[in-house]
Amino acid sequence: MYKVGIRAACEAVGLCRATFYYRSVKDDQTALRMKIRDYAAARVRYGYLRIHVLLRREGILVNKKRVYRLYCLDNLNLRLKFKRKALARPRLQVVSESRPNMVWAMDFVSDQLFDGKRFRTLTLVDKFTRECLATHVGQSIKGTDVAAVLEALATMRRKPERIQVDNGPEFISKELDLWAYSNGVQLQFSRPGKPTDNAHIESFNGSFREECLQTHWFLSLEDAKLKIEKWRDYNGYRPHSSLGYRTPLDFAENWADPVCLSG
Repeated sequence: MYKVGIRAACEAVGLCRATFYYRSVKDDQTALRMKIRDYAAARVRYGYLRIHVLLRREGILVNKKRVYRLYCLDNLNLRLKFKRKALARPRLQVVSESRPNMVWAMDFVSDQLFDGKRFRTLTLVDKFTRECLATHVGQSIKGTDVAAVLEALATMRRKPERIQVDNGPEFISKELDLWAYSNGVQLQFSRPGKPTDNAHIESFNGSFREECLQTHWFLSLEDAKLKIEKWRDYNGYRPHSSLGYRTPLDFAENWADPVCLSG
């Protein structure tokens, strides 16, 4: 609008020419922000603390306060908001687990193939180490199938003292009851309509659905089995907040370590 030189313009507004010509050399953190966004997109339930752990695992030495600032700058802290409901009744007596294979928890998650055919996944976790012990996929899973999964798993690791389940027909079947009785395992059932009685498996299933089932198309039952089993890198990859941001596998291998137990 005004045809004046830079010198005259700076003198008119009282601005030092050095300030006018200054260009910031500060890193705009573009690469780091892209990395944080990539992690947040791939692992939808990860907060900034878990993402900070993953960055350090890659050798990116960055302060968690900076990760939090960039995380909020991209509005990633607003991705998920959950309404928490107060419990109307007291829960069942909770006994703290003190070692691996003390208490397992299992449940079913339903999904569908690309053509609309439904299938189910039996999920099984160790409540102490948070390991996902098994993900058994099938269109029809019966009590005999559940017992077979447990029997195969029992050959690879110590049997649990208790298994927490809901009141589904597969879990109250004669076949599963017989397996539990024969192996000295107690089946602990949730109260009807109280999924919080088995909160660990409910939380795991939420992560499983959002990070696996909702991010893949399954072309066939075999394709679903392969992709779901591959997702079980959860054990060696996902830093878990309740384990001091260790992975379930690392915690299980070093659980007797005082540092591991203290988190």
